Formats: sequence, C-alpha cells, structure tokens
Amino acid sequence: MTTFNSISDDIVRQIRNIAGEAFVYTNRNDLEKYSHDETEDLRYFPQVVARPQTTEQIAQLLKLCNEHFIPVTPRGAGTGLSGGALAVNAGLVISMENFNQIINIDERNLQATVEPGVITQVFMNAVEEKGLLYPVDPASKGSCFIGGNVANCSGGPRVVKYGTIREYVLNLEVVLPTGEVIWTGANTLKYASGYNLTQLMIGSEGTLGIVTKIVVKLIPKPTQNVLMLASFTTNEQACGAVSAIFRAGVIPSTVEFMERRGVEWVIEHDNINFALQDGIAAYLLIEVDGNNADVIFSECEKINTALEEFECKDILFADSSAQKEELWNMRRIMGVSVKSNSIYKEEDTVVPRAELPALIKGIKEIGAKYGFESVCYGHAGDGNLHVNIIKAGMSDEDWNTKLKDGIREVFELTVSLGGTISGEHGIGLVQREFMPIKYPDINLALMRGIKGVFDPNGILNPGKIF
Repeated sequence: MTTFNSISDDIVRQIRNIAGEAFVYTNRNDLEKYSHDETEDLRYFPQVVARPQTTEQIAQLLKLCNEHFIPVTPRGAGTGLSGGALAVNAGLVISMENFNQIINIDERNLQATVEPGVITQVFMNAVEEKGLLYPVDPASKGSCFIGGNVANCSGGPRVVKYGTIREYVLNLEVVLPTGEVIWTGANTLKYASGYNLTQLMIGSEGTLGIVTKIVVKLIPKPTQNVLMLASFTTNEQACGAVSAIFRAGVIPSTVEFMERRGVEWVIEHDNINFALQDGIAAYLLIEVDGNNADVIFSECEKINTALEEFECKDILFADSSAQKEELWNMRRIMGVSVKSNSIYKEEDTVVPRAELPALIKGIKEIGAKYGFESVCYGHAGDGNLHVNIIKAGMSDEDWNTKLKDGIREVFELTVSLGGTISGEHGIGLVQREFMPIKYPDINLALMRGIKGVFDPNGILNPGKIF
C-alpha cells in the first residue's frame, strides 16, 4: 500500500503556478463544497482543490503528485451515490468544472466531442436541437456531468432500448496518473485493434486516468412516443409483467417500476398532484417511442395484453406533454424525496429482468428480518432496482451495527439470482467491502493488477472499488 505524503507549502505554490492562483483553493470554507457528494452524510476534506482548464495542466498536476506520492481525487459535479468523488486520503482534488465545452457536434457522422464537465442535460438539449438523440438519461441529468457518467457507467431509464453509456462512447482523451496523455481508441463504430482501452476506462471510477475529452455516438431522435402508467395489486405482479412485455415482442424505450410507498413519499413531500388508488401496491411507467404512430399503438396493444396476464388493474395513457412531464417528474424525484426526508441508504441492485419478482420479494423479507423499511423503484426494463433502506423503526444501535448484515444479505440474494451489486451507481467507497460477494479473489487480483499498470504509485482516487 502506498504511503502518501501531505501537500507542502512548496507543492501548493507549484499547483498554483500550474492551474492559476484563482483556480486553487486551500481555505476550509472553500474546500467544504468538495468534501462530500450525494452519498449519505460522509465528509472528507481535501488539502487542496484545483480547477484546471486544459489537458496540459492536468498532466502537469498528475506528474507533480505522482513524483511526490500525493493522492489525487478527480471530481465532477458531486452527484454520485457511492462516495467515488470523496478525498478519503485528503491530498489534491482535481475538479473538472472548467471542462464545460461542447467541442463539436458532427451531424454528418452522428458523433459529438464534448468535455467531461458539460452537464448531461445541456448536452442532450444541444443535440436534440439538431434532431438527434443522446439517450443516456440518468435521473440527475440536470446537474450531473457527462464525465461522471463515463466514470460510473451511468444508465437511466432508456437503457432498456438504447443501451448504457458503453454503447455510445467511441473514444476518450485520458491523462494517466503518471502525466502521459493518450487517446484510448478511434472515432469509429467498429474497433478490433488490440485491447479496448475505451471500454476499460468506462466505469473505472477515476482510478485509472482522468478523462478530458469524450467522443460519443448519436442517433436520430424518435419523433413520437406514448407514455402509460400501469397499476398492480402486488410488487411481484408488477415485476413479473416486465419480462412478459419483452416476450410479447416489444422493446419499450423505458419500463420503470415504482413502489406505492415511493409514490406516497413524493405526494407527501413534493406537492405532486396524483390520485393514488386503493389496493394498488406498485406501478410500471412504460414508454414506447418511434416514428410511426400505427406501429407504436400496435406495440401498446401487445403490452396491454401482456399486462393483463399479471392482473393489471388499470392503464393510464398520458394525454398531453404536460401529463407526461408530471409522471416522469414523479419518478425522477422519488430518490431525492426519500433522501431529503429520511435517514436512508440507497443500494443499486441489478438482476436478469425475469428475476425481479424474486428480488423484490426477498428484499422485503430481509427488511422484515432486520427491522428496516425499504422503498423500491428503478429501471425495471433492464432489471435495475434501486433499494432505499429507511431507518424507520430501527434503533440507532441496530442501524449502526446490524444494517450492513442486512445489506450483505440483499447483495447475496442479488448475486444468487444472477445479478451484481451495482447497475449504474458504481462501487466507490461505500460498496467496496461487498465486492467479494460478487467476485472471487482471482477477479479482484486481476482488477488490482490493471490498476497497478495504469497507476504504479496508487495515487489516483485511492480507497475506491477495492
């Protein structure tokens, strides 16, 4: 294990010379913003924060820190849910806030080159103005950076039809921990030229290099969509209906699961106007998109038939853009509402979609065993279920001493069903102790070996994943 050094006054002067006096912070009040992300109430203060503006500045900063064994934490918008941007070893935080330019939108090749500090929604809007679609659609798209999406392999509702960010990143400019700058691949749709370093960087959570440019694939934007809300009397029926939709020969653009308690939470705390029906336990929010209205409505009929097999009680079709936005808003703010109004911990489970009924049934049984409440929702179309664990009636002692045992059982159940312990939030700091549930020692040794090749002194985002 690397023994890290503190940042001396001389190193601070060198950092200021590289990044510019106005873009380097050492005052504790200035550092507070960079001491946390959206992961519970964890706080880790760095010694110094730098906000470089060029790739060359980042290269110089990393070379300096590597030579002096100073830990470096890359940071995007700070919207992460796994502690991946926390400076657990103090040292230097490199914030990517100033890398906020959309460099190019290439309409001929359906590609774009963008810097990692661009807000995801801003980029999505820019390409939509040209009739194109960048479908990576995380719930925090209005505030998260696209670089953070790359680092954590973010997904969102549209993964079910369009795929994760892995399907859209073609090439990356990356600064290695030793200061060298590389491009990982090519701006081509096919790549069979040695190891695929682009895919290796995606989801590496800032432990292998710092991304400074991103080349992404774009697709034509569908012109029409239909949004429906289906209600069920049990969680298992709603989850069981998910795989039936696909077996019916339809690939919706989204299939989102919402447990009743989550909807109640949003209504109670966020002034959402929605009439809950008696006896309804869960909802599926289903969107079908395309360019042909007849095809879309034919697919909706197939979905309706599939849902009837699982005793769907009602299907509401959104009849206006405003109603669509209201339904989507209810789903998108669910996690924020729970976080804002409770003591909670959010887990990010994912299983093959046909195993969702067994997963949610098991989660409720584990909660009953340990005394915690859970509010579940997520991207059911791709088997991704977010589990918000609420303190509710648990004593402080049980919350502090027994909760991890319950979480471990949730992950063991997930893996036993063919799943894994994170679908899109990443491992970061808070999930690293659970990695052996999914991976045997040989897998972890291979991952550590890869880390050692890229980062021989272990300075880049230490304490994460492993």
